[in-house]
Amino acid sequence: MTEFSTGGDPSAERGYPQKGPIHPQAEADRVSRETAAADGGPETDVSRETEDGSAPKPGTFRVRTAEDIAVTAPHFENDHATPLARAAEHTVLARHGVRLRPPLPRPDATRIFVVANQKGGVGKTTSTVNVAAAMAQLGQRVLVVDLDPQGNASTALGVEHRRGVASTYDALVDGVPIIDVVSVSPEADQLFVVPATIDLAGAEIELVSVVAREGRLRKAIHGHPHVGTAADLGDERLDYVFIDCPPSLGLLTLNALVAGNEMMIPIQAEYYALEGLGQLLETVDMVKAHLNPGLDVSTILVTMYDARTRLAAGVAEEVREHFGDQVLKTTIPRSVRVSEAPSYGQTVMTYDPGSPGALCYLEAAREIATKGARA
Repeated sequence: MTEFSTGGDPSAERGYPQKGPIHPQAEADRVSRETAAADGGPETDVSRETEDGSAPKPGTFRVRTAEDIAVTAPHFENDHATPLARAAEHTVLARHGVRLRPPLPRPDATRIFVVANQKGGVGKTTSTVNVAAAMAQLGQRVLVVDLDPQGNASTALGVEHRRGVASTYDALVDGVPIIDVVSVSPEADQLFVVPATIDLAGAEIELVSVVAREGRLRKAIHGHPHVGTAADLGDERLDYVFIDCPPSLGLLTLNALVAGNEMMIPIQAEYYALEGLGQLLETVDMVKAHLNPGLDVSTILVTMYDARTRLAAGVAEEVREHFGDQVLKTTIPRSVRVSEAPSYGQTVMTYDPGSPGALCYLEAAREIATKGARA
């Protein structure tokens, strides 16, 4: 049997968990053949032009730099390059050209989002970290509060969350000012994280006897010196706070519902994901009636959408019929890249910014921001 090879050291191949010496995105100007197969992307980031503009010799290419792409990006429609070269340019621009994206207008006051769904596996944490990272890339100042004892959001955002690290537990149980437990994420300059440690697993029991226990997180977040209005805080204010909740309706999630003024519910494009939605909305109604009348379910995001199946289309249509404009037009597709990113301590926004998952999260973030501006 004939064996084929694409070259390179076999040791660089990916396994799980990721222990290999080479990050798959280390060569920023190349798109792997695996990406091409999985996501329909190009095989290599190259130009088919030579320096003098003449046709290249067979088998030779000139690698285009980010500067080249920045210059040619506005002229894609008039470019005579092949579709493969244009697709490669788009991917390189996505990786190097975040600074070229026009920033979103900042909201007049901090928007505090609760991201919750008591059903696990619907893309709740994944949506939290990727929307937050996309917002930061689009010029917003963002804080992510990890309220899940598993600490998955902290992992994806690349911040330390081992036991003993200052975390959400300290703010909730011990009353430590939340600004003292904030870490800066390496994902983006304006992305901040309050990590979660395993200590948070016992927080619900410890809070049972505390007076006004359901309002501890609200007090902590509103005590942050950068949470407020543009009139009071100016450019130093935080634009968005995203609270990643555990997959349950316990005291931690209740704290989040009391703290937030908006709610984002990720829904997997399968019917099982709809079964517990009624219970979640009943809880939201009770919180609005007794604890936080300002809470609004403003955003529903359909995740793990597979356009090849009638099931996914049917679920999305049913959700839109029930919730109307609350459902984002953007859906998040199933993507291997989105699932791989946390194993490298990254969001898909930096792990593979040219992938369909990253581009959809970027568009979802833009839609959330513009919906809020219209409201």
